[in-house]
Amino acid sequence: MPHSVSLINTIAAGLGLALMLGFLAARLRLPALVGYLLAGVIIGPFTPGFVADAGIAAQLAEIGVMLLMFGVGLHFSLDDLLAVRKIALPGALAQIAVATLLGGGLAMWWGWSPGAALVFGLALSVASTVVLLRALESLGILDSFTGRIAVGWLVVEDLAMVLVLVLLPPLAGTLGVQGAAGGTGNADPLWQTLGLTMLQVGGFVALMLVVGRRVFPWILWQVTRTGSRELFTLCVVAAAVSIAYASAALFGVSFALGAFFAGMVMRESQFAHRAAQESLPLRDAFAVLFFVSVGMLFDPSVLLDRPLQVLAVVLVIVLGKSVAACALVLVFRYPLGTALTVSASLAQIGEFSFILAGLGVSLGLLPAEGQSLVLAGALISIATNPLWFSLIAPMQKWLHAHSSFARGLEMREDPLAELPMTTEAKYLSRQVVLVGYGRVGRRIAAELDANDIPYVVAEQNRELVEKLREAGTPAVWGDAADPAVLIQAHIARARVLVVATPDAMNVRQMMETAHTLNPAIQTVIRSHNEQEARLLTQETSATVFLGEHELAQAMARDVVQRAVSMAVPA
Repeated sequence: MPHSVSLINTIAAGLGLALMLGFLAARLRLPALVGYLLAGVIIGPFTPGFVADAGIAAQLAEIGVMLLMFGVGLHFSLDDLLAVRKIALPGALAQIAVATLLGGGLAMWWGWSPGAALVFGLALSVASTVVLLRALESLGILDSFTGRIAVGWLVVEDLAMVLVLVLLPPLAGTLGVQGAAGGTGNADPLWQTLGLTMLQVGGFVALMLVVGRRVFPWILWQVTRTGSRELFTLCVVAAAVSIAYASAALFGVSFALGAFFAGMVMRESQFAHRAAQESLPLRDAFAVLFFVSVGMLFDPSVLLDRPLQVLAVVLVIVLGKSVAACALVLVFRYPLGTALTVSASLAQIGEFSFILAGLGVSLGLLPAEGQSLVLAGALISIATNPLWFSLIAPMQKWLHAHSSFARGLEMREDPLAELPMTTEAKYLSRQVVLVGYGRVGRRIAAELDANDIPYVVAEQNRELVEKLREAGTPAVWGDAADPAVLIQAHIARARVLVVATPDAMNVRQMMETAHTLNPAIQTVIRSHNEQEARLLTQETSATVFLGEHELAQAMARDVVQRAVSMAVPA
């Protein structure tokens, strides 16, 4: 037996202690990830007793990030990314700028150098993709439009941090580090470094979208034809990890971003759903190791040595970033609920913050205490992040009840929030109200068009509503859970309400509004959850379509027809 078993020790101690403390946290009605973080603190180098290998834990956590981002990519198409670009791109960049100014200003107040202030502010500006995805999945809103905005926002942040990590070494000399690598006169010009980085990132994205969308689905199909389940699982995991590694090694893109694009191109395969299911246990296990590795980096003594500085850092992360993000989303005229959800999503920092702080220390830009403060802020903000999500609904309700400004935000005039005065009469009576114009909604709309049945679309994506109106399709922008949206779609005189969005959280509110205004209306609902579908069928008069059930029925009908047609008469 080998004498060095650091890998086994780290996995056994990390997962075992995470299980116990996660279970204890759940029994205390706390998020399980609090237990995972505490497990990391206990087996970390800053507490007495057993010390796991932090280097191995960090690498295992990186695998978890790859698999998790790969899984998100399997559910996130290029169209989804482009659909939110008008808010995700400017919103993320503006939020990074605001958070950097807040964190940098705090560091300057403490007497740090401008270079240290810049690195510190940037480290506080970027949220953890892993924490965000876990939160959205637990709430069941990952596939909703609000979830797509949050994911798109994080993708833009990740791309921005890739550029920062590449540009920081050559800028170290300019920022005040004597003799820093890249800061001397024989370094490449800054414009050359920036141009090369943009070329590498652009080349990677182009390669994945042009070549990858054809090659990887074909490979998955060939493996599937072997009939081997283990080969299929191996293909999925190998694709996620190897593509992520190749993207980092050849193009300078982060592991997480590489895995995300790998999942996006693999989504073109008809086996994407199966691939997501097969990789789910590994994603969950390695995600736990991610939180354990974060806890291992944390030195609890910083809470005693610098309590006020830790508090200030947490306030910048949790309050400063969140307020900035909320304001930016509202500026783009999205609902208050969407703004609060996005702001809660960004009220934490994670993996890129650790990498950036470590690079800053190695370059001599950031003092060691800065790295400790970043880690303290990350641990506290990650642990408290579920709390902010749980406060969204009560906060929204309280603001509506006590703030005329909040009510004004919901009631402000918007030309997209109501049908134009020139809308034809056939769309105002006996029409179908179609909530959601995604992949399912588009197909339903195409069938309605083919049968010359008038319909009005209710959609949360402003850009999509604009395109629909340009194409001559009546559309109303907003969340259909808000009665005002269905009223503007003339639900009171409609024949059928069709809920084609994957977000089932607010279906009951939509149905309650529809039946209050139009007791005779028929309702058709899409669902992905068998239990949710059963409850909706029991509690309402709606017709509920469950994806797997409808697929099975369609396949069974086709099999029966083929069997009957090929039967030989006796």
